[in-house]
Parts: sequence; C-alpha cells; structure tokens
Amino acid sequence: MLLDAASLYFRAFYGVPESITGPDGTPVNAIRGFTDMVARLITDRRPTRLVACLDLDWRPAFRVQALPSYKAHRVPGEPEVAPAGLPEIVPDTLEPQIPVLLEVLAAAGIATAGAEGYEADDVIGTLAAAERTDPVIAVSGDRDLMQIVRDEPVPVRLLYVGRGLAKAEHLGPIEVAAKYGVPVGRAGDAYAEMAMLRGDPSDGLPGVPGIGAKTAATLVGRFDTWDELRAAVIDKTDARLSPPVRTKLAAAAPYLAVVEPVVRVAVDAPVQLDRPDTLPGEPADLERLAALGDRWGVGSSVERLCTALLKNAR
Repeated sequence: MLLDAASLYFRAFYGVPESITGPDGTPVNAIRGFTDMVARLITDRRPTRLVACLDLDWRPAFRVQALPSYKAHRVPGEPEVAPAGLPEIVPDTLEPQIPVLLEVLAAAGIATAGAEGYEADDVIGTLAAAERTDPVIAVSGDRDLMQIVRDEPVPVRLLYVGRGLAKAEHLGPIEVAAKYGVPVGRAGDAYAEMAMLRGDPSDGLPGVPGIGAKTAATLVGRFDTWDELRAAVIDKTDARLSPPVRTKLAAAAPYLAVVEPVVRVAVDAPVQLDRPDTLPGEPADLERLAALGDRWGVGSSVERLCTALLKNAR
C-alpha cells in the first residue's frame, strides 16, 4: 500500500473540525484525521507492506521548466514568475501538524519515502513500477494517479479518496476505462494522454483549446501511443484526425511538445525509504507513540493505530 501522504493529511485537515485541539489549544484535526485514516486503511485492506509517500518538492523544476504555468497559481506572490521549490500554500494551522504526523508514523514503524526534486506521485509511480512481487494499491485523492493502474506484471490499483474514505473508489484498468471512455488495454497511459489534451486548471495545465474530456478520450482511443497521435497532427493524410481537430491540435503544438513530462508520473525517481516497508505487527516505539498521543491529545487515534497493527499481524 502506497499512501499519498499530503493528499490524505490535507483531506484530514479539511474533513475534521479545527475545534479538535490538543491540551494546549493547538489544532490537531489533521493529526487525528490522518492517523485514523491510516488505521482504517490497515484494518480494512490488511496490507503486508506500507509506505507513506512524501512531497519533497511539490513543484519540481523539470516540470516548471517545461511548463511555467504548472501549479503557479498555488504559489504566494506573482504566479507568473514563481520559481520551483517554494512551499505550497499550506494553512497556518496545518503546517505545524505535519511534523507531528511524521513523528507518529516513525514511532509506529511505518515507512516513509521521498525523492529529492520529485512529488509524492512520482514516488508512488516509481515504487509501483518497480514492484514485481505483491499487488499494489495506491491511496490518493489525486486523479493523476489513475495513470498508474495496470494488470501486469503485478496488479496496480488506485483507491481514489477524492470524495472521502467512506466513498472511496477502487480503480483498475477496467474501472478507469469505463469512467473516462479510454481503451481498457492501456487505460493508465490513455488517461494521462487524455489529461494532457483536456488540461487541468487545478494544476495549471491549459490543455488544447476546444478539446474537452470526451473529445480527448475519443482521440487517445484512436492511437496506440502519444507520439503516434502527435505525428498524425503533422501528417494530413491520417484520417484519424478530422481537419477541425487537427487545426486545434496544430495550434497547440508548442504545448503538446512539452506537456508529456509534466503530466506523466515519473517511474525512475531516486526514491529513498527511511526504513524497510514491511508493516510491523506492533509499534516500533510504543513509549514514544504513547507520549505523542498524550502530548497532542490524540491518544484514542494512536490506540486505534496500535490496534490496527496488532490485528493486521494475526
């Protein structure tokens, strides 16, 4: 199980009231919500290995160099000139909770992983691509990770929690294909290509003007690769593109030439784990975990996590 940690703790922060505070009045809603989510995922899914994947750079330089608008609207100040590497806008009451979350994971003995210069999506994509033994399930509210689903050499699935854990969707190639109208045989790649064409305002991706989600899905269904589609824009004899669509794609040629590495999740990021990813049968440091529970007033959440680890080991 590969957790998109930031995706989960942001959802915990907004899903649990800030009135949930520690003994000193400090909000601990993200700590409590995140810890409870991890405990529930372990209880419900019973993974043997688990990694919480971190954003060491939420706006990597290689993506910004390719497309300066990438996530620019999320940076304080002047978005059009914002460099890579600045911290994402994080609510003031969430920021101090993040180190505590990481302390809870460490005391529990749950592995974390990151890659310098890469996002958590890339960490997940790299670990999933390298796996040859166990089925993989990624947990995130980020639709971009739909591109990693596959059946071979091991099944890779996405537990999409965009509407919350209670309404989570378990997505593989069949589900992604049905949901977006892309070919099931290459659903992950096709989803990424559809996203390139339609764009994504939340990530600062303009897309191709005049090409919506349905047209984008139809287009990627006609081609076996992204390069093949781009070649058809130039080859006016290729009947798979109508003249009006070819005109729209040709007008967006500079964007199409650079967008692929921006949208594609990396599968070769230099991932570093802080410990082996085997999920422990009991907390690595029970005393420290209990102290964190007492210090921040999240003892019940810590107990639920401990119980989940113990039950999972049976």
